[in-house]
Amino acid sequence: MSNINVTRSSMPPFEEYCEEIKELWDSRWLTNNGIKHREFEEKLENILGVPNVTLYTNGHLALENALSVFSFPKGSEVITTPFTFASTTHAISRSGLTPVFCDVNEDDFTINPEKIEALITDKTVAVMPVHVYGTICDVEKIQKIADKYGLKVIYDAAHAFYETKCGKSVAAFGDFSMFSFHATKVFHTIEGGALCYSDDSFEEKLYMMKNFGYKNNCSQLCGGNAKMNEFQAAMGICNLRHIEEEIAKRKNVAGRYRERLGNIPEIQLTPIQEGVVSNYAYFPMVTKGYKYSRDEIAHRLGEQGILARKYFAPATNSFEYYKDLPTSEQNGATPISKILCENVLCLPIYADLSLSDVDRICDIILS
Repeated sequence: MSNINVTRSSMPPFEEYCEEIKELWDSRWLTNNGIKHREFEEKLENILGVPNVTLYTNGHLALENALSVFSFPKGSEVITTPFTFASTTHAISRSGLTPVFCDVNEDDFTINPEKIEALITDKTVAVMPVHVYGTICDVEKIQKIADKYGLKVIYDAAHAFYETKCGKSVAAFGDFSMFSFHATKVFHTIEGGALCYSDDSFEEKLYMMKNFGYKNNCSQLCGGNAKMNEFQAAMGICNLRHIEEEIAKRKNVAGRYRERLGNIPEIQLTPIQEGVVSNYAYFPMVTKGYKYSRDEIAHRLGEQGILARKYFAPATNSFEYYKDLPTSEQNGATPISKILCENVLCLPIYADLSLSDVDRICDIILS
């Protein structure tokens, strides 16, 4: 019996991708804003309902550019969550800014807006919340706080591609929403990412920043190299055709997990959000006094070739690089995040995961 990984990349039919990239052999235009890049960008703007999309070779560099476009003073503070992947926090630090960690909600694991205001200082310039596992943050409360204090809002929406809340695309919230198109995501371009935004004035500067600062054949700012190539864009074009089928299959998997595990008091699942159309990006469970610990469950599954993931663990504010910050985990600043990191386990979920395999996973957890 083959192993079951925590995720498995969806791929378009081989012939479909070959057809999509065929013209690249004729044009030999493989990167630098080619025809596939432009087509993919336009399709994303239409499908996500946003006026501007800028593509990147990965989501991390997209986050860094979103921060850098504002030219915040070095040492400025950005309030964020520690219950996230390293990229979120490192993007802040690598931009010369200081992360300030706000604890998360116990029920949905997203940043707790009730705790944001107490962390705002005269150095605070932005909030970087994370839509965790595809669970959308309390965007209304966050925006209200940001408007009150004149802060920018940059969403790490890596897990939330194609989602909507009350009919509004998740891409349309905040000053920026960043999507990751890494191979492990619901939607991917092998590697890749994008920024979505409504302010047209950002477009030219972002393009320069991801292309060595060039404009009119002259480098006018200190940019880097973060361009998405044509093969990535072509994969995105293909996968967009199948996104609804992909999500529908994942929904069936998530539904079976909820059917089997949803009534166990000592196992916490993320709540189903009212008004949110989910993409079923991940399926986390949190052990709360269950007969087996998170680590025991992961071990038992692993013995059967089922690779669940302790994601996120540890919290980013426990990293050595951040341990001396006032809001580090070591300073007791984020107790709920710490508990979650010690007890969360993401179970396998992908479009082609059979319901019989889901049942086998649940049988092991419950046995």
